[in-house]
Amino acid sequence: IIGPNGCGKSTLLRTLSRLMSPVEGSVFLDGEQIQRFASKEVARRIGLLAQNATTPGDITVQELVSRGRYPHQPLFTRWRKEDDEAVNRAMQATGITDLAQQSVDTLSGGQRQRAWIAMVLAQETSIMLLDEPTTWLDISHQIDLLELLSELNRTQGYTLAAVLHDLNQACRYATHLIALRDGEIVAQGAPKEIVTPDLIARIYGMRCMIIEDPVAGTPLVVPLGRR
Repeated sequence: IIGPNGCGKSTLLRTLSRLMSPVEGSVFLDGEQIQRFASKEVARRIGLLAQNATTPGDITVQELVSRGRYPHQPLFTRWRKEDDEAVNRAMQATGITDLAQQSVDTLSGGQRQRAWIAMVLAQETSIMLLDEPTTWLDISHQIDLLELLSELNRTQGYTLAAVLHDLNQACRYATHLIALRDGEIVAQGAPKEIVTPDLIARIYGMRCMIIEDPVAGTPLVVPLGRR
């Protein structure tokens, strides 16, 4: 999901995850209106990485990641081996295993973002909604995360929707783009089909050239400025 600040990207994700109710229309999950599902059932199917998530109290990284297992905890059931395994896989995937016993409050912005992403991964939902997941990450960890998400989609069938501000990363990793402007969908489709200078001018008010990414063969946006 791409578009300028304030165009409705985060609102769209929050509505899809049932944190907000649509003014018009309905959100359907597996053919049923999402409002009909219990909250815990929604959490078993949809994982959400919110923008600027706030850490609850002074907890360790492992404790934060473990909270992703809450939807899978039956009433009066103890922590299980599969919960430990899910948490460990998530921390390994995001490269934070060595931070497991460190307080989240002491982490850098990038480390904290990876801890939150690990929590969503530990939730093991088939649908993941990610609001600016690369925020605070250096370029190396941005690519690591996007490669991981791409692999989850390709090899395990995860459905992923992410808000990204980096247009070239969006073009390289997304199979489908939704371009928003003022709360409306301006265009949607495969990056090669919809990303043009006219579209960029329409949603961002910016002139640009579109060339081919020499590595991925996807559209590469070269800004030329507003004039």
